[in-house]
Amino acid sequence: MIRAFVFDIYNTLLEVGPPPPDSEARWVRLCEAALGQDPALSLAEFDAQCQEAIGSARAIAEARGIRFPETFWPDITRAILPALGLLSQDRLDDFLYEHAQLQRTARLMPGAGEALAELRRRGAILGLCSNCQPYTLRELAWALAQADLSMGMFDPRLCFYSFRAGFSKPDPKASGTLGQELAARRVTPAQALFVGDRLDKDILPAQSQGWRTWHLAAVPEGRPGGDWFRLLEFVRQD
Repeated sequence: MIRAFVFDIYNTLLEVGPPPPDSEARWVRLCEAALGQDPALSLAEFDAQCQEAIGSARAIAEARGIRFPETFWPDITRAILPALGLLSQDRLDDFLYEHAQLQRTARLMPGAGEALAELRRRGAILGLCSNCQPYTLRELAWALAQADLSMGMFDPRLCFYSFRAGFSKPDPKASGTLGQELAARRVTPAQALFVGDRLDKDILPAQSQGWRTWHLAAVPEGRPGGDWFRLLEFVRQD
């Protein structure tokens, strides 16, 4: 019987959609409201410079021996838009969350709410393992609330967030550290299921640690995988 379930976030729990059509206008309003001035860069320019800074930071970390380095988004954005450094932590968090909403839309994947509610009723141990940033947790909290769920259903000791760890999946240490936490609770790898959409970053690294896995994608018949509705059927039969 599966006792613990660990989920990736993007394209697993959260369905990622296109950005809002008025994202540039909203970017201007966001900067005016938060910084009291027109943005020094367009939204596209800001994002391009941030991505360039991320690439440079990762190259430095890789040279130091970190195989899959992760950056801390607030530091990146402050380097590109120095005015953000004048904001309080709460106001900066709000700004970056609002900026994230200009990049894409996010909502719970179809069937995810029902499946999570079922697992909570069963008393399963639930965790998260995601390449993400601080704003991700607010996005997920908002999406869960639409289904009358909350972040409190996930055990904080069974949550891996790349922005806190300084490295990211597919490093097997991500699922490996969670496996150690489960072992302390006498939950074996055969009693834990890792659910993710990426074969390279989710499924294979978790399998290398002995976990059972569920590939949230179209898979050949007989293999453990499929959408959230199939996963819910699997849980009910387990």
